[in-house]
Amino acid sequence: MSLDSVTQSVDDAVSGFFEPIAKWLGEVVFYAVPVGGTDLPLIVAWLVVAGLVFTGWFGFIQLRKFRLAVDVVRGKYDEKGSAGEVNHFQALTAAVSGTVGLGNIAGVAVAVSIGGPGATFWMILCGLLGMATKFVEVTLGVKYREVHADGTVSGGPMHYLPKGLTERFGKNGRTLGKVLAVLASFMILFFGLFGGNLFQVNQSYAQLVSVTGGEDGALGSSAGALFFGILVAAVVGIVLLGGIRSIANVTSRLVPAMAGIYIVACLVVILVNVTAVPDAVVSIVEGAFNPEGVAGGVLGALIIGFKRAAFSNEAGLGSAPIAHSAVKTKHPASEGLVALLEPFIDTVVICTMTALTIVIANPASWGEARAGEDIGGVTITSDAFETVLPWFPYILTVAVLLFAISTVLTWGYYGLKAWTYLFGRSRVSEITYKVVYTVFAVAGSLLTLQTLIDLADAVLFSLAVINIIGLYLLAPVVKRELNTFLEFVRTRKAGGSADGDEDQESVKTTV
Repeated sequence: MSLDSVTQSVDDAVSGFFEPIAKWLGEVVFYAVPVGGTDLPLIVAWLVVAGLVFTGWFGFIQLRKFRLAVDVVRGKYDEKGSAGEVNHFQALTAAVSGTVGLGNIAGVAVAVSIGGPGATFWMILCGLLGMATKFVEVTLGVKYREVHADGTVSGGPMHYLPKGLTERFGKNGRTLGKVLAVLASFMILFFGLFGGNLFQVNQSYAQLVSVTGGEDGALGSSAGALFFGILVAAVVGIVLLGGIRSIANVTSRLVPAMAGIYIVACLVVILVNVTAVPDAVVSIVEGAFNPEGVAGGVLGALIIGFKRAAFSNEAGLGSAPIAHSAVKTKHPASEGLVALLEPFIDTVVICTMTALTIVIANPASWGEARAGEDIGGVTITSDAFETVLPWFPYILTVAVLLFAISTVLTWGYYGLKAWTYLFGRSRVSEITYKVVYTVFAVAGSLLTLQTLIDLADAVLFSLAVINIIGLYLLAPVVKRELNTFLEFVRTRKAGGSADGDEDQESVKTTV
């Protein structure tokens, strides 16, 4: 029996078993209600409302403290002797590598095809709102993290939900928190294996095959797929063995490189078509409020834009606090401010650059997609670049590979923290997880398992429900932490001694 027939049999068997489960959970999690002629997924509304609430609660912190956030990333307010494993910049790039991926390339193209250019406007707005949510969850992640005897750190919703709810609500909060922590760990682990690992490898392999001669090319055979999977698994396995410090060292170089390559390519297309920029901007703004020619009118553009942004930057899902929790700091809110830059980079910058490039280049495939043709998002984006750079599909392939590998690495770390919360931190436990994770990377190049990937998406967004409830309940703690850090900043700026602040315990919120 050939390898192709074996993998097809596995795909069919898995799909046959999990398809009813994936379909049912997807219908529940992504349940949509008709609004103004289009469907609004309630989970997207849930994420957007959280962004609105936290933006108001913290007085537009994403705008008022943006410069301070940049200063913290630059190390201006670093403190000697802080617990943690990585600096602010490394923590940011590690988290960004988990959100910046194929969605920024393919997903945005789909959004502007369905929702028109106006979807870009709402995508930017949702990204800005998500900055406030990310600030809240990451501040909690650092405050309630667990620093182990060997200096390593564990954080995330599986830690701040039980600890924070216990601190605020006593015995009742402890019971609820423990249940939510187990659920959160399972959800993160499941998505990490299938969405953050298998899907990324599968899609990057597909792009690589498309530029190397297709199925008849050097990598088009099952042997080529196996070789690619083993190669990626080897890279991922080696980096994972080094822990978050190794991951951060890689992503701190990989993320700027991949973002730089992609943004420069976007700028080339934009500059070559610079005379079309004003009209493109006008079409984006007018399309956001013009009900003509857009699926579902204004609400259609708004929903598509919000949906793309929510799926891209993961604000409120509870994943990013795991990476950010490893930062070296004594003030949790300092990393919360750093984290609010994450949706800005992912959505406001990279997603917007993709959308603007497509609108300006106006490739034929985009027009066909808007007319109802079934055209892949990567194809539309690639065609947009190809209008100016005929050789760009090869560069895009490099970008896709970098995006995919960085995402696989970061989700490998997220999954590890979920695994060790559920099964313990023993050496055997950690090695078992890393072996399982690398095997999934190999499988990613061979198997589609679309049903499990759909199920993983539903599971991850289920986490947003319980995570945001926790964020609402613990928001007063975040406000106290922010005030503590801002006082530290004022002392540092005044030239006074910050020693008192360095030794100061976090202020606990009383009910």
